[in-house]
Amino acid sequence: MDLGIAGRWALVCGASKGLGYGCAQALVREGVNLVINARGAEALERAGAALQALGAEAAAARGPGQEAPRVLLAAGDITTPAGREAAFAVAGGPGADFDIVVTNAGGPPPGDFRDWDRDAWIAAVEANMLAPIELMRATVDGMAGRGFGRVVNITSSAVKAPIDILGLSNGARSGLTGFVAGLARSSIAGRGVTVNNLLPGRFDTDRLATTFQATAAKTGRSEEEVRQQQEAMIPARRFGRPEEFGAICAFLCSVQAGYITGQNILADGGACPGAF
Repeated sequence: MDLGIAGRWALVCGASKGLGYGCAQALVREGVNLVINARGAEALERAGAALQALGAEAAAARGPGQEAPRVLLAAGDITTPAGREAAFAVAGGPGADFDIVVTNAGGPPPGDFRDWDRDAWIAAVEANMLAPIELMRATVDGMAGRGFGRVVNITSSAVKAPIDILGLSNGARSGLTGFVAGLARSSIAGRGVTVNNLLPGRFDTDRLATTFQATAAKTGRSEEEVRQQQEAMIPARRFGRPEEFGAICAFLCSVQAGYITGQNILADGGACPGAF
């Protein structure tokens, strides 16, 4: 299926590894030009080189004369004003005139809510609620003016099924979910702009390994025991792969997904027991 987004410009946050990188992979295969962001410059450079090669390979597969998409780098903390400005100011990029924005920031640390002070809560809200809102504030009106836009917020399955040790994430991401429910149904919906949340369950990433460590420390079990137990609890009997997460993201960014907005798309191998 041709997703109809070749030549568009996308900002993909947290794209040097994990789920953000999976989304960037899927988009560049579709011929989308990318500005990729992450805090670590070295890891971002490695990701950028791999994505450029992937984009060139995909262009060649589409046939002679097909241009490879551009991949530009914006190293910095997207949760800060300076980081967002850097992403919009990349030489050769579209400024703030992105057609696609994939918001993504590392989740706050796991732990016991009794140990979190006000600063910990503010940091979680800044990164996982306010930063995505600021990115949307800077881009959705331009999208609406051009008649096409896609925003995909990478949140968490914890929005639907909260995880006890991820209280900071549960709270901050639920706030973002409530905001998106209103924005997606505002005037931009009739002007070609969709806003959706993509909720990962357990995907095989560094973030998952961190939760294994926290659970192991809390329960006294080994990390491998925790891993095996959690994998067995998933009906699919495995953890997700970043590339399959990226494929869902790319579809939500497609022309075919123009009638999907304000939704929370759960990708968790069937782990959430709810009917809705």
